[in-house]
Amino acid sequence: MNTSDELAALLRHFGREGCSQEPLYVALCGLAAENDSALALLAEAPPEQRKPNLLLAALHERVLAGAAPELAAYYRSAGGERAPDTGLAAALAACLAREWPALVDHLRHGATQTNEVARGAALWPALGAVAAATGARDLALLDFGCSAGLNLGIDQFALRYQTDDGAWHARGPARDGVRAEVESRWLSATRPPPHTGWRIASRDGLDPAPVDVGDPAGLRWLQACLWPHDQRRRERLGRAAAQLQALPHTLTQAGDCIAALEPWLACLPAGVQPVLLTSWVLYYLSEADIARLRATADRLALRHGLAWLCGELPALSAQAHEPPPLPALPPGEVAASATLWTLRHRDGGRIAERALAWSHPHGRWLHWLG
Repeated sequence: MNTSDELAALLRHFGREGCSQEPLYVALCGLAAENDSALALLAEAPPEQRKPNLLLAALHERVLAGAAPELAAYYRSAGGERAPDTGLAAALAACLAREWPALVDHLRHGATQTNEVARGAALWPALGAVAAATGARDLALLDFGCSAGLNLGIDQFALRYQTDDGAWHARGPARDGVRAEVESRWLSATRPPPHTGWRIASRDGLDPAPVDVGDPAGLRWLQACLWPHDQRRRERLGRAAAQLQALPHTLTQAGDCIAALEPWLACLPAGVQPVLLTSWVLYYLSEADIARLRATADRLALRHGLAWLCGELPALSAQAHEPPPLPALPPGEVAASATLWTLRHRDGGRIAERALAWSHPHGRWLHWLG
């Protein structure tokens, strides 16, 4: 059980390292660390979900719902233009007092979502690496901890990579003003790889509480998990949600997503390459569950050919050995949350593993190693 001092330290650390590019959240983390009600609210979350960004998302959801007008003045996502100032503490206190039941419900039963659509900048070439490594063309993609499963539509996104010479390289379908658009700085010396003929033959997601993007409250929660200042992310998420509704896909609720992997494999049609995707979900699992997932994925790789694409913090990634060095990052970018993308798959009778890329956790830059 976390003490108030431990939770306060967690909030301060997140303000320094986890959201340094969102001034409002830096200020809110500092204020929450000094607010007994905010600390008590964070303590309402289950231990594995006791993360500052869950508290921030719960507050943001109340703002987007129109239930926290004092705070809304500071949120660009709600039309606010006020910079963090001495009035923010009172606005936070008012929201906590008035919206306590709804906030407690979010903390007890909610979960921050992993639907950062711009991770498609790394996922797109990573799926090409799966096809190249396995010789497969038809991929069966399973998003583990899928939230609303927006990344299941990766092949429908319009992607553009900017190389150091300033040139843009388009991948995927053309931009049309309707599709989700992903732009990323390409830090590698080589150009972005071309499409190699793979396609997503089936799209499935597993989550303890999958989100239906057709439900306004569900879509609002996804928007609440985004940083308030980032209008482009909100627009991209909305477009990806509309695209996903037009694609055949399934989202399955599973209390134990690890145990659900083998039944999913058993239901796949013949001739497809199963691909397990985890992206910033291991952060929310216990050490015991991470170990169980690794052991299960390797067993299913050897028996059924499962390939595992893992985009996580390097300490949590599927990779067992020392990660490759980080590239020189663009000005203003920090290395603390850099995401390592790895691939584990069957190669003969053994498990092969390699690092594919480093990326920004929200896809702003990508350094391809593959």
